[in-house]
Amino acid sequence: MYDEILFPTDGSDGADVALDHAIELAETHDAGIHVLFVVDTTYLGSGAAESTTVESLWDRGEDVVEETADRVAGRDIEVTTEIRDGDPYNAIIDYADTERIDMIVMGTHGRRGLDRYLLGSVAEKVVRTAEAPVLTVRMSSDD
Repeated sequence: MYDEILFPTDGSDGADVALDHAIELAETHDAGIHVLFVVDTTYLGSGAAESTTVESLWDRGEDVVEETADRVAGRDIEVTTEIRDGDPYNAIIDYADTERIDMIVMGTHGRRGLDRYLLGSVAEKVVRTAEAPVLTVRMSSDD
């Protein structure tokens, strides 16, 4: 039923919690996991991160996808990593469509505070528009 699972991540604690679910689903369905990090160039354009450069965000993305792939290593799961730039919501939807993703697994918490309200929830937009089913994972109140 699920051959290709997309795990979009921003490296947040919320994404880490969702990874456990993606791994479990991949093992259950003998599926591959696609780890996607999106360098949010819309965030940079808002002036909210004046000291942040696109290059530093790409570096962060490389670290995040490598760490995530390492967490999956040693299991019988094929892992594909990808870094893209642009609006995270659009990049996730485009990737899912292009790569024929069967399910998207993502955390519900990434950005915090005012940024989330001004820019909207990426997870919410993905849930509303993705062709593939989307499993969203909330952090517990203990996390």
